[in-house]
Amino acid sequence: MTYAVLALPFLAVAVGVLVAGAILRRPGRRWWVAVAATCVVLVTLTLVFDNLMVAADLFRYDEENLSGLRVGLVPIEDLAWPVVAALGLPGLALLTGDPGEQT
Repeated sequence: MTYAVLALPFLAVAVGVLVAGAILRRPGRRWWVAVAATCVVLVTLTLVFDNLMVAADLFRYDEENLSGLRVGLVPIEDLAWPVVAALGLPGLALLTGDPGEQT
């Protein structure tokens, strides 16, 4: 199993939770901008710090499970996890939040 295949169900669940929350709560433009900014910041921080950790040889990836696409030293599959967090957690907050709360 490749790292990308491992990440796909998590991405699907995160997107599903976000879509369900958005349908139920109808967040405004400001909320969507905050989610997008959070996603950009998390991906950027992941790129910076994962590149530093790989360069310092703190961990290695099994090359046979990678797609081969990299950003610096970081395989592209590693960016799925901050995207899952940036989409899934706000979606979960929409689903579990107070229905009277403004978003």
